This record gives sequence, C-alpha cells and structure tokens, in this order.
Amino acid sequence: MLAFMALWTRKSLESLRRDAESNVLRRSLGPWNLTALGVGSIIGTGIFVLTGTAASTNAGPALVLSMVISAIGCAFSGLCYAEFASMTPVAGSAYTYAYATLGELIAWIIGWDLILEYALSTATVAVGWSGYFVSLAKDLGISLPAALTQAPFNLPAILVVGLVAALLVIGVKESANANTALVIVKSLVLVLFVAVGASYVRRANLTPFIPPNTGEFGAFGWSGVLRGAGVMFFAYIGFDAVSTAAQEARDPARDMPVGILGSLAICTLLYIGVAIVLIGIVPYTHLNVADPLAVGIDATGLTWMRPIVKGAALLGLFSTMLVTLLGQTRIFFSMSQDGLLPRVFAVVHPRFRTPHLSTILTGTIVALVAGVTPIAVLSQLVSIGTLLAFVLVSVGIVILRRTAPDLPRPFRTPWVPVVPLAGAAICLLQMVALPLGTWLRLLTWLAVGLTVYALYGWRHAQPNVPVNGPSPDRAAHSSVQLDTNFDSAS
Repeated sequence: MLAFMALWTRKSLESLRRDAESNVLRRSLGPWNLTALGVGSIIGTGIFVLTGTAASTNAGPALVLSMVISAIGCAFSGLCYAEFASMTPVAGSAYTYAYATLGELIAWIIGWDLILEYALSTATVAVGWSGYFVSLAKDLGISLPAALTQAPFNLPAILVVGLVAALLVIGVKESANANTALVIVKSLVLVLFVAVGASYVRRANLTPFIPPNTGEFGAFGWSGVLRGAGVMFFAYIGFDAVSTAAQEARDPARDMPVGILGSLAICTLLYIGVAIVLIGIVPYTHLNVADPLAVGIDATGLTWMRPIVKGAALLGLFSTMLVTLLGQTRIFFSMSQDGLLPRVFAVVHPRFRTPHLSTILTGTIVALVAGVTPIAVLSQLVSIGTLLAFVLVSVGIVILRRTAPDLPRPFRTPWVPVVPLAGAAICLLQMVALPLGTWLRLLTWLAVGLTVYALYGWRHAQPNVPVNGPSPDRAAHSSVQLDTNFDSAS
C-alpha cells in the first residue's frame, strides 16, 4: 500500500523554491534572451520543412487553419505554462510542473516522454539542416557525395549536432547570445520573403481553400486540417523549451511569461504570413520537398534570394537544435536532482556551470541517431508527446487552483478553468487526429520508461531533499519518506 501511494508523491512548492534559491546554474537570461530562445526553437523545422509537407499531404491552403488551431491550443497552454513557470522557477518544464501537482508517476511519464521528444526533435532538425546545407553547397558549385550526406551516414547532421553540444557545454549565456543573433537574421529573412513574395501570390493556388477529402482520414478535408494541426504542433515546441531554462532566468516571475507568450505571438504571425505567401506562389501539390521556401523563391524567378533563404534556413535550423538540445539536458538535470535518474546527469562543470556530462552524452546519442536515420522516420516520432505534455500542464493548473488556492502567483492564467480545459481539449483533439502508429510508438517508449522507473527511479526518488542533500534508498525508508512527502505536499 505504501509503495502504491509513493507513486503519487508530489514535490512541494517549498522544495522547488529551495532548489531555485540554491541554484548552481548561472542566472544570466533576461526577457529578450528567453523570447529569442523561444523564437529560435519555433522558427525552424515548422517553416522551413513541415510547412510544405503538411500543405501537400494534409491540408492544402487550409494549412492556415491548421496553424490557427495549433496556435490557439498553444496560447491556452502557454498561459498555463506561464503561471507555472512564474511559481516554480526551476529547470524541468512540464516534468517539474507535473511533479508539483499530479504526482511522481505522472511526472516520470511526462519527463520520460519529453526526453524522447527533445532528442528526436534535435535529430530531425539536424537531418533537415543537412539537406539545406547540401542544397546550398550545390548552388555554390560544390557537390557532396550522397554516401556522406544521407542515412546511414549523414556526416553533416552528425557534425552539426556535435557543434551544438559543444556550444551548450561552454555556457548557456554564450549559447543564448549566439542564438539571439541567429534569430534576428532568420526573422528578417522570413519577413523579406513575405514582403517580396506577396506580389507573386495567385488566387488560383489558394482555391479550393479546403481541398476535398480523398477518402482517407487526414488526407485533406476537415480531417486533413486537424491532421495538419497535429503535424504543425511539433513546430510550436519552442515556448515549452523556454520554460526549461527557468533556473537560468534573472527574474523568472517577470521574464518567463514574457518569453513564453512573446515568442508564441511573434512566431504565429510569421507562420501564417509565410504559409499564405508560399502556397499562393506554388501549388500545394508541389511542396512535398525538403526545401519548400527555396521552391517558392524559384517560382518567382528571384533566384538571387535562393542562397539568402537557404542560408536563413541553416541559421534557423541551427538555433532550433540549440534550444531543443538545451531543453533535453535541462530535463535530465531536473530528473537527476530528484533522484529519478543517476546523479551524474546533475553534475555541473566547475568553470562553465553547465551540466556538461549530460550534454556530451545526449549530444553523442542524438548525433548518432541523426546520422543513421532518415528524416521521414524521425519526423513521424515527434508530435504526440508534446501534445501530451500540454494536456498535463493545462490540467495541472486546474488541480493546483483547487488544492493550493492561496499560493503566490506572480502571473495568473486568466479565466480558469475555461482556458486550461480548452487548451487540454484542443490538444487532445489533435492527438486523436494523429496516426495509430504514432500512438503505438508512444506507448512502447512509455513502457520502456515505466520499466526504468520501476527498476531505478522509484527506489531512488527524493523529490523534497535539497539538491546537495543525501540520496537514500526509498525502498529501505519508504514509510518515513512517505510521511515527509505527503505532509509537505498537502
């Protein structure tokens, strides 16, 4: 009975604040850095790769509606993230929030799921980066052999992940500054694409706005709009990655809501603008390619913009990898602090004050996966976990408002429970629209995770022990630990 109850142990908010006060990571990120981190993650695969794929296979011109649906779900969930991030200014994102509200088992499930999502997102973007790199090199008269640029040995993808990992080891402040510069460049190029391409839009390419369904769920029609929303939702993972850096924000209560909601608003406007112009220039049936924006520029005859767009794509995808790999290592860091993973993942470099060991390990694994796996396989494994995380965070706000209504909330989600429940419902609707194979892969990964939790995480979990405190075996002291945890969480 005690063992079953331990599955629902919650990490007290007092413990979260204590971890923040004893923070060993450098607090160096302001609101602009955090907003840029979000923009850097969101503006990447979604615009440069997935826009063409989702339009050509799922939604057609109605991809704009798919983006709006995703944006609404993200906005509702983002408001919930902002409240949690201001209350619990520590690294870990949805994992930390679930631990404080829904209990250890749910926190483990979402943390384990986010490990998969961030890692495979980074690998997916690395393969896309490699495709744009090869294409730009060809434009410059340099032909790279296919044996070195495609699975099972994609050398550019391997090298770029190694570069990202090295930058994150050196320090998050340096990484954030580099990311901010990349965000400015690629955002300006996307604005230029919309401004220049708008005069080449043909109405005929935008009609019918919602192409008739082909008889298969998710292939155009309204089901295609929903499937397109589920596919594009992956591209909005950026504001979730912002919340993983809460422990490195100078003023989390003020800066986290700005970073989360600001990056979401900026990117949604850019997404919709680019999608309308791109599909208006090129028939959506011709956009199932790795470089749809380059195809759009070619269709205008403005070939001078082709290397500019491809260069921006390289910058955009690089900054996306920077943020998603940052999120991956910070979730490892938080789970290790709580004892659910070995303490080695929480070791911080004495000079750079970054979790260098987990960054090196994660970077190595992601580089290998990116090098040997085709992008089509990787891209099918990423979206559903992000939606699941958003559902749990949205539900967590409703639970916490009832169980701890008097806790200080520097930022409050408006219209509770309407906003959180609407966000959860929209995310669930998009999950239902995803293919059965996606669900099966998610369940397989979660089954592996539950096995790891049963063999290691449950025995070593110490959610309310100070970061540098002891790490006793829960199995040997379960009754004492349970009393302490439930008292502190009640």
